[in-house]
Amino acid sequence: MDLKNFRKAGHFPSLLSSFLYFDVSFMIWVLCGALSLYITKDFNLTDAQKATMVAIPTLGGSLFRIPMGILADRIGSRKAGIIGMVLTIIPLLWGWLGGTSFSQLQALGFLLGIAGASFAVSLSLASRWYPPQYQGLAMGIAGAGNSGTALATFFGPQLAASYGWHNVFGMAIIPLVLVLIAFTLMAKDSPNQPEPKKLKDYLAAFKYADTWWFCVFYAVTFGGFVGFSSYFSIFFYDVYGDQTVQGGITRVEVGYLVTITVIAGSFFRPIGGYIADRIGGMRFMLGLYSAVALCAFAISTMPGSFMVMLVLTSIMMACLGMGNGSLFQIVPQRFPKEIGVVTGIIGAAGGLGGFLLPNNILGPLKQATGTHVTGFIVVASIVLVVTLVFYTVTRSWRKSWATTDSGVNF
Repeated sequence: MDLKNFRKAGHFPSLLSSFLYFDVSFMIWVLCGALSLYITKDFNLTDAQKATMVAIPTLGGSLFRIPMGILADRIGSRKAGIIGMVLTIIPLLWGWLGGTSFSQLQALGFLLGIAGASFAVSLSLASRWYPPQYQGLAMGIAGAGNSGTALATFFGPQLAASYGWHNVFGMAIIPLVLVLIAFTLMAKDSPNQPEPKKLKDYLAAFKYADTWWFCVFYAVTFGGFVGFSSYFSIFFYDVYGDQTVQGGITRVEVGYLVTITVIAGSFFRPIGGYIADRIGGMRFMLGLYSAVALCAFAISTMPGSFMVMLVLTSIMMACLGMGNGSLFQIVPQRFPKEIGVVTGIIGAAGGLGGFLLPNNILGPLKQATGTHVTGFIVVASIVLVVTLVFYTVTRSWRKSWATTDSGVNF
């Protein structure tokens, strides 16, 4: 792939704006997870309540993504992005000045889902500027904004230790406003922006079987990435924390470990898109799903060394990140005119997967069994089943899409 032609093919300021919007939004979206060890200390939560607290922002993001995707298709991704960032200030102010009860924390966490809904807007903004042969790379670069998760997990615990977790919510407003200004100045809607449709026309995407299959597959890759990003702070501290084993790691050190895993998932997302452009997203994703299942089974053995665990979790997160980039090499080819709303629908499914992972699997099974082993065995089994389903479904896709002469690898 000629990277010079890639830059000429689209609008780089808009691609950069997409990345920045996605990046700061993801940083804010996962703040509850990044600060979980400090928040749970104040509220004395059970294992299930801890999982619910970090999962609720993911649920909010899942529900907000569909309306944000429709909004991006109707009024343009630039205006939708500006609206999304302005609204995100509300839960940050609430977390800074309020958040004094667990119920308030759950409510403001749900509103943080507005930041998570940036996915549907930023990817549609980037996608419409680039031709099919560059979709994987363009969507991967914009989607690499999930690296904002690493900013939250790295700086969040340090700032919370020094200034208190409430003030971290207030501090997050500063980068958000800076990105809002940059986005307003740089972002531009593509000439390929479709004309607004009636609401029922957007919702017609639900009737396609392919939409639902994409939802299932993305619920594993993105759901896994965001779910583990939110839960790994609790997981690492439970297993290797200074109150669990002699010479264990501190809360701040847990933040460093989680940051490494998140960076692995974020950094490899555009690489996944790039490889998918070269060899085909379907072929590549089959290998990635298999690797994720193997890693999850290996993690379930609970190695005694946290460094071994760090390697396993980082490899798994890297595969999930590449899977996110690879899947969205395929989606724009199937739904080029409905990319905003379809991205919202698929993104919602991914967010739902990220909610179910800690809230319905990892947290409850830890509380019921007293160990994280069962949860990771269940996760590995689910991914293995989805791998087999993916293989079956994409065989029919290859046959039906082989007749198209788009020059795109599938």
